[in-house]
Amino acid sequence: MPHLMVCPRQIHWTLTLVLGYLFYLLLGAMVFQMLEKQAEAQSRDQFQLEKLSFLQNYTCLDRQALEQFVQVRGTSCVWVPSYPGNWDFSNSFFFAGTVVTTIGYGNLAPSTVAGQVFCVFYALFGVPLNLAFLNQLGKGLSAHLLTLGRWVHKPGRAQVVQTLTMALFLTTGTLLFLVFPPMIFSYVEGWSYGEGFYFTFITLSTIGFGDYVVGMDPNKHYIFVYKSLAAVWIVFGLAWLALVFNLGADLMEKFLQLKWHKPGLGMTEGAAISKSEEDPDQPRIHISS
Repeated sequence: MPHLMVCPRQIHWTLTLVLGYLFYLLLGAMVFQMLEKQAEAQSRDQFQLEKLSFLQNYTCLDRQALEQFVQVRGTSCVWVPSYPGNWDFSNSFFFAGTVVTTIGYGNLAPSTVAGQVFCVFYALFGVPLNLAFLNQLGKGLSAHLLTLGRWVHKPGRAQVVQTLTMALFLTTGTLLFLVFPPMIFSYVEGWSYGEGFYFTFITLSTIGFGDYVVGMDPNKHYIFVYKSLAAVWIVFGLAWLALVFNLGADLMEKFLQLKWHKPGLGMTEGAAISKSEEDPDQPRIHISS
């Protein structure tokens, strides 16, 4: 009976956390847009005036050639007239996601003092919220894996079931988060598949160099929800890759324990070391030796 009472409470907590996380991203997107969009428009107008003044002083230059040069140099792709700007709602939502996930591409940042101060406090509360969300998501994925393992479990086949379950988890996640997304990014952004895969892994591992970022080409017309969907993909991809990294850490620990457990080292001491290093609250997938 106590077990039945816990499940609805856990489901309620998970739903509350998901809704709170989504609300926090939406709130951040609206505030960043409100604080930065007007400043961006003023910077754009100032840039246009300086460009006209430059062309008047150097009449030998062609305006179209100058526009091309500026875009190639990457200094101001935001100044293309058809480009909606860096701080529309979709871009602001994507930026809010990169803040709380600590990816931080570096290609976009607040330029106003108010935006910078808000960004500090937004990250101060958003990063712990993101960790709590990913932790809960990881626990859910681990629980589903354990449930699947028990469902197909038969006496004498535990190792086979564990291997098949792990293979299903790794294969499905690899296809959803590492194989198929680069195809979409390659088609939409005009990248090669290698560039799309590079962006995918660098993003999900939170390295975030910023040399490749989706939705930033001013000459392309993206659908409104393109970057918002990319942000959702990042969140779930982070949770999956975190579990994969934990799996790799478990395998490495097993390997080091095998090297460490030599005849000179008692099994009791080795077991004590293993137990002291184990964190029961961590949603990790354990591999039996």
